[in-house]
Parts: sequence; C-alpha cells; structure tokens
Amino acid sequence: LSQPGFRQLFALGVILIFTLFNVARVQVGGRIQTFLTGLKIIMTLGLGVTLLIFARQGGLDHFTATWMPGDGTSGAPENSPWSSFGMAMIAALWAYDGWNNLPMAAGEVKDAQKNVPRALMIGMALVFVIYLLLNVAYFFVLPVESIATASSKLFPEAPSVGALSVAQVFGESAMGILSFAFVVSALGAMNGSILTGARVPYAMAKEGLFFRHFAKVSSGTHVPVFSVIVQGIIAALLSLLGTFDQLTDTVVFSSWIFYAACAGTVFVFRRRQPQLIPSYRVPGYPFIPVLFILISLALLANTLWTMPKESGLGILFLLSGLLVFWWVQRNPLPRRP
Repeated sequence: LSQPGFRQLFALGVILIFTLFNVARVQVGGRIQTFLTGLKIIMTLGLGVTLLIFARQGGLDHFTATWMPGDGTSGAPENSPWSSFGMAMIAALWAYDGWNNLPMAAGEVKDAQKNVPRALMIGMALVFVIYLLLNVAYFFVLPVESIATASSKLFPEAPSVGALSVAQVFGESAMGILSFAFVVSALGAMNGSILTGARVPYAMAKEGLFFRHFAKVSSGTHVPVFSVIVQGIIAALLSLLGTFDQLTDTVVFSSWIFYAACAGTVFVFRRRQPQLIPSYRVPGYPFIPVLFILISLALLANTLWTMPKESGLGILFLLSGLLVFWWVQRNPLPRRP
C-alpha cells in the first residue's frame, strides 16, 4: 500500500465490494457495520489500554512539556495559534464526523423516535471516551516533540502518532497489527457512509426534489439500488482526485457549512411554526445554537484562509448541487408515492 497508484486501486476495490454489499438487504450492510464497529471499538480500546500498561518510558511530564520548532525546521506557515488550532480541528473533526449519519436511515430503524436519539447520545459519548483514552495514551508514551512532528500536512512522510506509539512500546514488529486496525477503522467508516448516504438522494427523489430514478427501490431487497450504485461511482471518482487527507478536509469543510445552517433553522422554525416549538427544544436556547453557529463560521473562515484548495473544492461541489436544485425548481419533478 506504499505506492500511490496501488492505494487508489485498493480504494476502488473496497468501494466496489462494499457498494455491492449494500445493494443487498439493508440487514446485510447493518450487520457488517455492527461487526466492523464492534471490532474497531475493541481494537481502539485495546490499543489505548495496552500502551498505558506496557509503556516503559512513558511519563506524566509529557503532558506539561512544551515544544517550539527550531528556525526553518517546521515548514509551518506564519499562522496565529488560534488559526493553527483551527487547522488541527478540521483534521480532528473527521474522527467525530458520522454522528449525523444515522438519522439518514431513520426510516429503516425500529422505533426510530426513541432509538435514534438514544444511539446518537450513546455513540457520541462512547467516541469521546475512546478518543480521549487513546490521546492520553499517546501523550503518555511519546514526548511532545514526537507528536508535533508526526504525520501531518507539514510532515507528510513522517509516521503517524499511532505508529510511533506502537513502535516505542512494542517495537516495529507490531506495526502490522496497527495497520490492520487502521484498515478496519477506515472500512467501518466507509460502510456506514455508503449505508446511510444513499438514503438522502432517495428521500429527496421521493419528495420530487431530485431525479426520480433515485427513488426506485428493489422489490426483492427494499434497497434504493440505483442511489447506492451512483453514490459508489461518485466515491470511486473522488478517490482518484486527491489524497485521503485532502478528501477528508474537503468533506469536513463542506459538512460544517450544513451543520451551521441546520443549527440556524431552529430559529426559523420556532418563529414560523410557534405551535411546534416543543418539537424544536434546544438546551440553553438561544445561546447554545448561537455559540455553535459562531464557532462553525470561525472554523469555516479559517479553513478558507489556511486551506484554500480543499475548501475551494468543497465549495465547487456545493455549487454543483445548487445548479441541480435550481434546475429542479425550474422543472418540478413528480413525487413518488
């Protein structure tokens, strides 16, 4: 997997395989997702715990140490600390992204009104705890300078923090296990996105907001096969256009435009439909949604400034969607029953 061409070929292969899995009954994709998620949780927790237990050179002093790059050694642009923090957040938010995917498939969840909010709250709490444990383990094992110079846009050829930690504690012979864990994690994220993402154009098409073919459901599997296949084709094309980091940064940037917009709809719905205010309850209203929107806008503005290529690509994709929306508004499509 070290050669870029082979990595892209591998990506195309797994996209094809998991697209075919999700063309089958939704239970197939769901069971695969349950297995991969469970395996991911076990391996991630196991990695964090074993690093803390077996680290021979770890130390609590790593948590209070500071590090400044020497002159000309960092390759970093002249950004303020807050701007650099925003750049780091874009990469970190990819790890948390996906929390919003389950509602896309809520129509196929039993007792969705109860189970979807419960799953979102439990899932987010679990992810937070697992990643917190893992980062504590990394900082315990590695000195801050090793973490600062690990794989990133500034040090693309450097090993990842996970790889450095495993090599520090168990030696380079254990790197194969870590690579397997990375693959499982990536496959789980991909399968979840395939399973849920295809339901969005399907729902839009049913409402007459998208091309009617996307609303077709297989009589045998009850899956929107056309939507799943087209999504797979687009994913395959995107895998050829950039690196993993570039694509994830583009996705996170684009997603947070919609997250901010969705938070803003709370104000719109509460004003236009006051009789439904109980349905739009938000803790700390209006301060929490306002704070969320302001932070989101700051993150987006910083990304536009520091990563113009990735954010520009995200904007182009959004504009292409607006063109489709404009065409549909000019040529209304019939709703499917």
